[in-house]
Amino acid sequence: MNGTTLAATIPAPSIEYGLLSPMLIVLGAGVISVLVEAFMGRRFRFGTQLLLSLAGLVAALVAVVLLAGTEGTAMVGAVAVDGVTLFLQGTILVVAILGVLFMAERGAEPRVEARSGPGTWSVAAATLGRGVDAFTPQASSVPGSAMERTALRAGIATTEVFPLTLLAVGGLLLFPASNDLLTMFVALEVLSLPLYLLCGLARRKRLLSQEAALKYFLLGAFSSAFFLYGVALLYGQAGTVQLAGIADAIARHPDNAMLALLGVAMLAVGLLFKIGTVPFQSWVPDVYQGAPTPITAFMAAATKIAAVGALLRVLQVAVPGLRDDWRPVLAAIAIATMAVGAVMAITQTDVKRMLAYSSVAHAGFILTGLVAANDKGVSAILFYLVAYGLGTVGAFAVVSLVRDAAGDEATTLSQWAGLGRRSPWLASVFALFLLSFAGLPLTSGFVSKFAVFEAAAAGDAAFLVIVGVICSAIAAFFYIRVIVLMFFTDPPTDAPTVVAPFLTTTVVTFGAGATIVLGIFPQMLLDLADRASTFVR
Repeated sequence: MNGTTLAATIPAPSIEYGLLSPMLIVLGAGVISVLVEAFMGRRFRFGTQLLLSLAGLVAALVAVVLLAGTEGTAMVGAVAVDGVTLFLQGTILVVAILGVLFMAERGAEPRVEARSGPGTWSVAAATLGRGVDAFTPQASSVPGSAMERTALRAGIATTEVFPLTLLAVGGLLLFPASNDLLTMFVALEVLSLPLYLLCGLARRKRLLSQEAALKYFLLGAFSSAFFLYGVALLYGQAGTVQLAGIADAIARHPDNAMLALLGVAMLAVGLLFKIGTVPFQSWVPDVYQGAPTPITAFMAAATKIAAVGALLRVLQVAVPGLRDDWRPVLAAIAIATMAVGAVMAITQTDVKRMLAYSSVAHAGFILTGLVAANDKGVSAILFYLVAYGLGTVGAFAVVSLVRDAAGDEATTLSQWAGLGRRSPWLASVFALFLLSFAGLPLTSGFVSKFAVFEAAAAGDAAFLVIVGVICSAIAAFFYIRVIVLMFFTDPPTDAPTVVAPFLTTTVVTFGAGATIVLGIFPQMLLDLADRASTFVR
């Protein structure tokens, strides 16, 4: 059923509400979640917030499925609902459900015994290594303060992560659906502001977490200013902020598009910052390392999916007439991103920073599909984003399960030595994710890279394929190095322990299963991505 058929049978307001239903459901759940946070007693707040968040996200996912095949615009053309929008919204919602389950994990926390110094305390031996709650018990307290220790003893849970996450998901759903630049900017801010706050809520390494949040906020605000400046320049060129109107204005005056070129360049700064490409990647390792690991997992997957979708819509709908101008620049950024991500990952000694640079390299591979500028490129990107998103959430969930004696996440690579001997299942699953990131056959990562490389070759960008294969080989080196460390190296004397809480284990299992299934039987999703690669113009 398409938008025209709907228009003949349903009043216009109903059509708009139907097209907007996934976003309205999530944002409505977010508003209710804020009210719960404000007025419900602490005793029942956590369970209520978790159920409300999952119910809202699942209901929104059902709405996306029911809208399959529908095309149309809403809010006076400001929001476009088409195959690409629905595919990306469904992917974001699946990642968000896994992210909420990951954030909701609450396990036995280390018991406070006595203060051993300013801002520190010793931990009871009986509970060593058991802590799995990633969030500070009281965000407003100073790290290491008496107020924070009191909140820890009282077992206070930081439930505001749920309304913040729902509001961020609402912005993420709107971002790739935005059909004009002002709506896209609003979506950018709606998804960004909650993430800035969530990055500073880590239970442990609080100062590092707050530094990450501040760095992300400052650089994010700077990139948003570039985005807004690009909107102004494109408006000056076209006299409209609607994507289709910009395309029409450029088509009427193809030889007088200097403002449009400058506007696209400024616009791309804001979008490429969110994707994490070179030269806008400097925030990625620091923020991924400092943020609570569930937030890192959610942000690394969902934000990249939404930002790539927004950039894809801008390039395919607003400025297809400038394809010969933006393709070479995007190709150069893709090459630099793949190379920097792969090379820098080799030098890392922290697992989260290694995965952060791996994320940067994957941003370069995704841009390869954008440079292709053809239908194959669109469908390849859609498949890549699904495989990358599920694998990334699963990999960071594995990281959260390896704990040192104090209950902190053991993220130093040397601590992972011999993990395969002490916990074969966890090491094997992490090895699976790493091999998928490297692009080895029978994993979703191999199918993803093959798809974008095939699209690039079909789009006369074979040189990108060559660079991509070389960078994949470099990346395989550090992935395999970690696997060798886990399975063929003796464990240290103070080897960390492995916890297995139910919700996080479920997330890991789902991610690993998807990585295998999409690697062995990818055709169904490839066909779905191919059918979904349509835009409303």
